Amino acid sequence: MRIRIVDAFTDRPFAGNPAGVLLLDAFPDDDRLQRVALEVNHSETAFAHRLPAGGEADWALRWFTPATEVAMCGHATLATAHVLHTTGAHEGPVRFATRSGVLVATPREDGSFTLDFPTAPLTPVEAPPGIAAALGAEPRTVLDTGPNIGDLLVEVADEETVRGLSPDLGALAAHSERGIIATARAEDPARGYDYVSRCFFPNVGIDEDPVTGSAHTALAPFWSERLGRPDLIGLQASSRSGRVRTELRGGRTLLSGHAVTVIDGELLA
Repeated sequence: MRIRIVDAFTDRPFAGNPAGVLLLDAFPDDDRLQRVALEVNHSETAFAHRLPAGGEADWALRWFTPATEVAMCGHATLATAHVLHTTGAHEGPVRFATRSGVLVATPREDGSFTLDFPTAPLTPVEAPPGIAAALGAEPRTVLDTGPNIGDLLVEVADEETVRGLSPDLGALAAHSERGIIATARAEDPARGYDYVSRCFFPNVGIDEDPVTGSAHTALAPFWSERLGRPDLIGLQASSRSGRVRTELRGGRTLLSGHAVTVIDGELLA
């Protein structure tokens, strides 16, 4: 198997969110996929194989964290589209058949890609007892993000609070299926972003995800409503950092960003 490591939602190496990408003839058994993902040990590893021509999708795509398969992943989808186009395996928009339906990645003239994902349904909920202590900040607003994502979206006081979070990950794991998206309005939009976020996913083996495409399908409707604009830029303020352009289109959210291949090798085992 040929394996590539791609940094997604960034235009430079060693930033954004790294993902493993493997293009296969067919999917092996799930245990094999999970073992490879554990060996790669990035937040997600993407496995894809070509589908017969004439169907609703061009490639089948699955995503695995080091601990489990997930229903949706933005950065590993972006990384896979990048590999397909840079290797000549696919040209033009690519349709992926996934557990979240058919997802489309479209190349842009500037070398980035736009992902067409379902918008997360947001449901306001009461802040669970103990979440403020687990997160290390008092929630202003808490919303459930629906089954595809499985997170709680938590608005906190300001950008400084988001950047300073040091949560109790063991305690945080009790509050959602996947994890917590912490967010706040940008302190100074002149810096080139409208809102900030950080994502903690202890339940799927990821303490903090560097840049999370799927989380932005919830962040986009949340901040578009508050800021009164459908097109925004989100900064995920992890140590690697990355920016995601979000465009809210009703039931769909468009996520745009660049990707860079940093490793190209062979899996021997």
